[in-house]
Amino acid sequence: MTRTDSPSLALDAEALYAELQRGVKALLAQQPDTQLVGITSGGAWLAARLQRDLQRPGEAGVISSAMHRDDFAQRGLSVSAQTRLPFDVNHAHVLLLDDVLYTGRTLRAVLNELFDYGRPASVKLAVLVDRGGRELPISADFAAARVALPDTQSLELAQGDDGQLRFVVEHQADRKK
Repeated sequence: MTRTDSPSLALDAEALYAELQRGVKALLAQQPDTQLVGITSGGAWLAARLQRDLQRPGEAGVISSAMHRDDFAQRGLSVSAQTRLPFDVNHAHVLLLDDVLYTGRTLRAVLNELFDYGRPASVKLAVLVDRGGRELPISADFAAARVALPDTQSLELAQGDDGQLRFVVEHQADRKK
C-alpha cells in the first residue's frame, strides 16, 4: 500500500492497478463466488479489466450512483451511467470496485441502487485510491494507495484509447461548478 502526502501528487495508475489486482485476488480467495461490480465510470473500467485479467467467467457488473445521489438535481443522469448486473443480487457476494474513495456519498448511493436489485449476502469494497475526507462511515476492504489531497483538488481516473489508466488531478479553479 502506498501513502502519498506530496502537493505534487504523482500516482502511477498502472502500478496501483497491479496492487489492486493482488488485493482483489486475496479477497476472492476468501469468497471465490464473489461477483465483481464496478462503479461508473472508473470502477467499471477496473471491474471489466479485473474480470478479464483474473480469467473469471462472464462479465463484471456495472452500477451507477446517479439515481440515488443527494445531488441528483444538480448532476442529472448520464447516458453512460446505467446499472447492469448480469447476476441475481439476492444472496450474492458482491465486490464493489471504484477508482477513488473520498466522502463516501457515492458509495451510499451505490448501496441504495444495489439493494433496489435485491439483498446481497455480503458487499465489500476495493479501491485504487482512498483519499480520506469521509463524510459517512464507509471504508474500503482494500485500497491500493492512501493519499492526502486538499479539498480544493479532485482526483479522477482516466482511460486512454489503448486501455492504459492514468490519474488526473484537478484544482478547484480548473473544475466546472
